[in-house]
Amino acid sequence: MRPIVRIVPFVVLLSFLLTHSLYAQRGGGGVKWSKDGQHYFAVEEGALVRYALPGFTREVIADVGQLTPAGQSQPLTIQSFSSSDDEKKWVLFTNTKKVWRLNTRGDYWVLDLTAHTLKQLGVSRPAASLMFAKLSPDGTKAAYSSEHNVYVEDLASGAITPLTTDGSFRLINGTFDWAYEEEFSCRDGFRWSPDSKSIAYWQLDARQVKNFLMIDNTDSLYPFTVPVEYPVAGEDPSPCRVGVVDVATGRTTWMQAPGDSKQHYIPRMEWANNSTELVLEQLNRKQNDAKVFLCNAASGAATQVYEETDSAWIDVKARWSDDPTGWEWMNGGKDFLWVSEKDGWRHLYRISRDGKKETLLTKGNYDLINIRAIDDKAGYVYFYASPDNATQQYLYRISLDGKGKPELVSPAAEKGVHTYYISPGALYATHNFSNHLYESVSEWVSLPKHTTIKTNETPGGRGGNDRPRYPVKMFQLTTDDGVTMDGWMILPKNFDSTKKYAVLFNVYTEPAATTVKDAAGSAGTPLYAGDIAADGYIQISLDGRGTPAPKGAHWRKCIYRKIGDINIHDQAMAARKILQWSFVDSSRIAVHGWSGGGSATLNLMFQYPDIYKTGISIAPVADELLYDNIYQERYMGLPQENRDDFVNNSPLHYAKNLKGNLLIVHGTGDDNVHYKGTEELINELVKYDKKFQVMVYPNRTHAIREGEGTSLHLSHLFTDYLKEHCPGGGR
Repeated sequence: MRPIVRIVPFVVLLSFLLTHSLYAQRGGGGVKWSKDGQHYFAVEEGALVRYALPGFTREVIADVGQLTPAGQSQPLTIQSFSSSDDEKKWVLFTNTKKVWRLNTRGDYWVLDLTAHTLKQLGVSRPAASLMFAKLSPDGTKAAYSSEHNVYVEDLASGAITPLTTDGSFRLINGTFDWAYEEEFSCRDGFRWSPDSKSIAYWQLDARQVKNFLMIDNTDSLYPFTVPVEYPVAGEDPSPCRVGVVDVATGRTTWMQAPGDSKQHYIPRMEWANNSTELVLEQLNRKQNDAKVFLCNAASGAATQVYEETDSAWIDVKARWSDDPTGWEWMNGGKDFLWVSEKDGWRHLYRISRDGKKETLLTKGNYDLINIRAIDDKAGYVYFYASPDNATQQYLYRISLDGKGKPELVSPAAEKGVHTYYISPGALYATHNFSNHLYESVSEWVSLPKHTTIKTNETPGGRGGNDRPRYPVKMFQLTTDDGVTMDGWMILPKNFDSTKKYAVLFNVYTEPAATTVKDAAGSAGTPLYAGDIAADGYIQISLDGRGTPAPKGAHWRKCIYRKIGDINIHDQAMAARKILQWSFVDSSRIAVHGWSGGGSATLNLMFQYPDIYKTGISIAPVADELLYDNIYQERYMGLPQENRDDFVNNSPLHYAKNLKGNLLIVHGTGDDNVHYKGTEELINELVKYDKKFQVMVYPNRTHAIREGEGTSLHLSHLFTDYLKEHCPGGGR
């Protein structure tokens, strides 16, 4: 259950992106760097431009006229782009449509600067049906996925050749099913070989996965069902395999990864730094055994070169970079980087290609947070870490030979959260910094000295919105169990310590996200309509055990098979400590959360009704057996083996204990956390004659933002319910 993010926490990053009108290649924000790391690209006022660093010399690559198709009066509206290595051909992504969470389907055009042409790819395919179009390395062809088949198109002749023909609604070539996309961030499902002669691609067979039917009552005269291939916990995942298709012959060779394809996952696949081998990561069904295979592209033979096991789970390799494509090869493909928690901390290892030698690069009692860049030439890897404060984040670099100590790259005086988009070769980067004191920096820097080459303008005042800004207090609290939790708190306007105030807790508490960051805009209650501090509420959020804070593997993984137990207990024990504060009114304690936070809200209201008097639960998982198998089985095990853990830790199990005021909010079109669970919860509450309120948003997704007026309505609903049942103000 990935959390819903409704505000941009880093105001300076937002300012930077808006100021420069940057469009990163498929998949989100950032900077579109040139291959040489000396330039970046942007779309500005309908033109494609290039900036040369460090002087920021601007050059128009293609003007408005060049980006206007023949017979049209307006240039293309470009959502993202990519180029050939020589930057003579450009692939432009337009007319985008959402597939589940992201806009990954649309139309693609090829701009040829040498031939002075602008041609649409896949003109014989349905409009906005192409996905992940990319040029062959030699620049002569383009490949794309369309309606679950992979196609190649000759750029000179325009001839389109299907490389797969068996794709259907549920037999998926070149992209992924719902669960792979949601939980592994797998979307782009094919890769060109470096020699442009072959394409490696995933095939998922979702034909045996049962439909989760959503009902649409509003978009036609008669209701109709919307099927989603959604394997719940305990159900087999879609069988997955990887093939290599010869572009000239159309013949596919399947990689012979061992084991039952219905009992493992292949979340990573790339060419192994050559055109003859693939590298695969395979996870077993419980995701506590990770294997790395090198596969012969011609024969399909698979050779295991690495294996790691864990008593809880192993995070998929895609987690450690912004883009889940690519494999971190070094030394001409002789070694690769690997992240492991096998010594109790999340560390970076250098593994030889045959797996026989490994070198620990990051030593010590601290966690790597994320890999940011590799400078193979100079022999360094750049990464995020924060050894002394889990709510902060800094850029470090360390030698790839394993002999050096981590070097802090971020300015030591800037205490808070630092984010970077680093160019190839680690020559330049965008740098954004902020903290809870609303100190902020947005700039371009040269590395490794972190020298400022340009400072960006930052919006003033209010954290990127029109809300009043109040002091945020970062604090730590130790429960009677000896668990020390990080938290943030915002006190009411004109706070009077001699009075008692209502408290509103914001919770998430699951392995997918933290809620406590020392960054501008991270604290607050964005759902509240108005000035919540002026209305007299203390706002608090705390991260307990099981959240992905950089506090060591035990902190994160002690929640294994105990979601709904340990994380809920920690929140409640922290709340009991807070109830002892002289200015807290124990009769006015409210809690709210979304998705996993909605589940936590229910569990807190049901398991600790003596503490929490009012709860607002949005899009919750009421029954852990109803959520998808990849997420639930990773953190809870297999229901076939430990079903009681799923049942006994679900909010549904404790619903009979409700005493306080509860508002449940859900969208019937939620393909992530299905409305079915909320209906089961309603039945359980009715069974025990519990009084509660429900707000159902027809056909809204997990984000509950579709439809005119929806966001405003939800905000007012949230605010009015809180004011009515847990009024603010000092008493």
